[in-house]
Amino acid sequence: MSPRSASVNEELRRRSRERLLQATVELVGERGFEATTLGDIAQRAGVARGLVSYYFPGKRQLLQSAVHRLMHLTLQAALERAPRPSGPEAGRELLARAIDAILGLAHDRPLLMRTHLAGILTADGFIQCPEQQRLAQLLRETVVAYGSPDPEADYPLLRALLMGAAVAMLLPGASMPRVRLRAELFQRYGLDWELGEPHAAGEVQAPYRGDTP
Repeated sequence: MSPRSASVNEELRRRSRERLLQATVELVGERGFEATTLGDIAQRAGVARGLVSYYFPGKRQLLQSAVHRLMHLTLQAALERAPRPSGPEAGRELLARAIDAILGLAHDRPLLMRTHLAGILTADGFIQCPEQQRLAQLLRETVVAYGSPDPEADYPLLRALLMGAAVAMLLPGASMPRVRLRAELFQRYGLDWELGEPHAAGEVQAPYRGDTP
């Protein structure tokens, strides 16, 4: 039997890494961070335990990469959802979809996203992994499509606003409703309420307008 080619080995490594990332999202979302071991993740992914340490220096780094992958895939699916936006208003629709996609993750996967955000604020810091870079690129492309004159400044601001909104949704005992945070973000960017996914998760009420009845 001839040895596998370099391209075949690279594809096998890519698939193993992605299985680990997917298993991490599933298990941490089900059990929480502390109750999930690296052995559990390897078993769910169907790979040898040693591969986890080969790809990732620790569990926190693995979790960040896993959630960044989930965010990237979720955002990509939202931006590419049919019908694809076109014409002069396409950028506004794409930005609305991006906002709804990230707020939707915080709403649908609270334990996972709360654990992820808490980890970013620890000494482990922010991981510049390939998954995070793909997510960043999508957000940059979105602000470019929106018409930003300075994407390198506006992308980090959008990222910060989305992270802040997610934290506000997930804050134990003092959480804010997604519909209110969506309204604030849409108002900031001048987006019509009907853009994106206004009816996601039963959000059918009108946008928040201060104290006006």
